[in-house]
Amino acid sequence: MLYSQVPAAEKRRLFRERLNSGELLRFPGAFNPLSARLIEQKGFEGVYISGAVLSADLGLPDIGLTTLTEVAGRGKQIARMTDLPTIIDADTGFGEPMNVARTIQEMEDAGLGGMHIEDQINPKRCGHLDGKAVVDEDTALKRIRAAVDARRDENFLIMARTDIAAVDGLQAAIDRAKALVDAGADAIFPEAMHSLEHFEAVVNAVDVPVLANMTEFGKSDLFSTQQLADVGIRIVIWPVSMLRISMGATGRALDELNNVGHLTGKLGEMQHRADLYDLIDYEAYNHFDTSVFNFRVER
Repeated sequence: MLYSQVPAAEKRRLFRERLNSGELLRFPGAFNPLSARLIEQKGFEGVYISGAVLSADLGLPDIGLTTLTEVAGRGKQIARMTDLPTIIDADTGFGEPMNVARTIQEMEDAGLGGMHIEDQINPKRCGHLDGKAVVDEDTALKRIRAAVDARRDENFLIMARTDIAAVDGLQAAIDRAKALVDAGADAIFPEAMHSLEHFEAVVNAVDVPVLANMTEFGKSDLFSTQQLADVGIRIVIWPVSMLRISMGATGRALDELNNVGHLTGKLGEMQHRADLYDLIDYEAYNHFDTSVFNFRVER
């Protein structure tokens, strides 16, 4: 009932323990707290919170318009709804190194399991669009060092994302990944890799876990979890997939209303009321205080 009973520090500890096991951890992207609970119910190992999803949820493009307050607040709402660890997209850290330090502590306080900081300039753009620009290496390293210095829970995962491959090529990405690890990054997120061989090259170059971003309609092919595990990837995310599927289904339902005038033909595509009640644990609320919640769950 209500929120996860597992303290944030314990979620982080268990996440680090599992990450150190060497298995591939799957982190589908949640677009709201309820979808995070469904990700847990379906047996995944973690929840990802995409900056692109958070901005799209506000009707905004993913170009750095969201604020730390908005992102941390929504991250808290999602993270507290599940026992799973959550990784959140913190863009460029919302400012200079001192802002990055504050971002780390805000995300810790919000109950997140970890976050990634990228090396794009401000204002940033979606990692799979053309025309990106990255900061110089010194600036990128200062962001990570600030994050490490500000962290209070050693199990909070600080991941460094680098977008430099799209600007200067794979070798530049490998070189920067090594420098980011030397600066204290716990994991590396090489954005917009073009092949399994590119992912494998980054994995072989660093001694920390590497994340693969399997976003649709982008620069990377959509590899299977087995293919990624075979080249040593340790975390895989599908950041916007669940939002895309949900919005696609919503669009088709609205078309049906326009064309037919009812949704009878769409009932088989909907989450049943009983399944929703199970997911939000209606019966536990009823049991907690029948004087407030007194009803029968229809099956």
